[in-house]
Amino acid sequence: MIEDLDHLVEVAVKEVFGTMLNFHVVRDLSGAAPLNGEAHVAGSVGFTGRAIGVIYIYAATTFARQITGVLLGLNEKEVAGDEMVNDAIGEITNMVVGHLKSRLSDRGIPCVLTLPSIVRGTHFRIESNSTTQRGLAVFRCQKNQFVVETLIKPST
Repeated sequence: MIEDLDHLVEVAVKEVFGTMLNFHVVRDLSGAAPLNGEAHVAGSVGFTGRAIGVIYIYAATTFARQITGVLLGLNEKEVAGDEMVNDAIGEITNMVVGHLKSRLSDRGIPCVLTLPSIVRGTHFRIESNSTTQRGLAVFRCQKNQFVVETLIKPST
């Protein structure tokens, strides 16, 4: 598949979170996904073309609200409701996947993106089938942790 996909995802995450949110993000090499029992918000954006896949970015609801406030220039008390958070997480996910799409196109793997979607919950797990390459990257931003899961397979 794409040998440096993990690196491309890391660069995209750091670029988008740094530029759009002014967040310093570091890779958490422990690989341990957050299991604090708090509800999470997951944004997903798919892509199709010479490669087919989907990228999920998920974070605890409190961190998702913080991301929303920074992205929209609001303090956390001004973040009104789940809809605002859903839109912000969807947009951040779209930006990260858009960055990745550009790098894939540079490598001769053109693709188009789907609309962002949101999943919320406390106990969900993303699984793949045997023909799909799965990547899991955990990141830290200050005391917060978030996960980027990548599912990709070549188109037939």
